[in-house]
Amino acid sequence: MPRESRRHRLERMHAEYDLLCEAIPTPACALHFKTPFQLLIATVLSAQTTDVRVNSVTPELFDRYPTPASLAAADPEAVEDIIHPLGFFRSKSAHIIALSHDVHTRMHDAVPPSMDDLVTLPGVGRKTANVVLGNAFGIPGFPVDTHVMRVTGRLRWRTDWRSTHPDPVAIEREITACFPPETWTNLSHRLILHGRAVCHARKPDCANCPLNATCPSAALF
Repeated sequence: MPRESRRHRLERMHAEYDLLCEAIPTPACALHFKTPFQLLIATVLSAQTTDVRVNSVTPELFDRYPTPASLAAADPEAVEDIIHPLGFFRSKSAHIIALSHDVHTRMHDAVPPSMDDLVTLPGVGRKTANVVLGNAFGIPGFPVDTHVMRVTGRLRWRTDWRSTHPDPVAIEREITACFPPETWTNLSHRLILHGRAVCHARKPDCANCPLNATCPSAALF
């Protein structure tokens, strides 16, 4: 395949995203939440598990511990019992109790709408912060998870698509530079949903992919 110019790649990216918009017209966060604090906790819990499993435990968790203060004061073993189905429950329990303590004491019970502040909380990185910014506050955010890495790599939307250990921060920087900020949150949602439904890790469903005609990786599967 001849080398693709930057201009042509950008045009292809936007054309492919238009097709994703048609295929996924109303993307939304799959985690259930009512407040920014609930979304923050749910997103931390979602690491290395499914959103469906997280949604199965958070109703009881938030019913018993509805505020940062109450979760900060929780018995770790009681929290572990609730979130046990998620795996890594001991470390996750420690993280959400510690970050609740910080939200309660340092941030006066208010989850901050700021990347710089969010990433100071225990267990919170850029991915989690971007989820909270985009979905709880309507502030442009582009969470980069394994689906985003895989789909943007196969589509060759990024220059390091050959990398076996891509840098999520570099991916965030490169992809967001190609799209207006107001699209970032839904762009991430659509890439994630496409990765889950069609562009599977082991065997993508290229035959039913709306991007099949222009995807540089389609012929490989």
